[in-house]
Amino acid sequence: MKMVDYPVLIEKEGIKLQTEKMEVDKLYYCIYQEKVMLFFKDKNDLLNCYEIEEKEIVDEVKQAQSDDIEKVLEKYIEKKNLNH
Repeated sequence: MKMVDYPVLIEKEGIKLQTEKMEVDKLYYCIYQEKVMLFFKDKNDLLNCYEIEEKEIVDEVKQAQSDDIEKVLEKYIEKKNLNH
């Protein structure tokens, strides 16, 4: 996927979400103000947002290759039991 099509944009005013471009149950993320911001749209078209402030996770996401970022986030979600 090209970054132009990515529905999460960081602009000087803040984070801009293009929810019409989001797929249901797909995790989207960005790093903003030293936090990892997670977004996903559920099957009811509701937008869910999570903020991760733990420095070790933020640093791990920053250092990961783009292919590995989802694995880092999935591991965190499982550890924190956020998917229930």
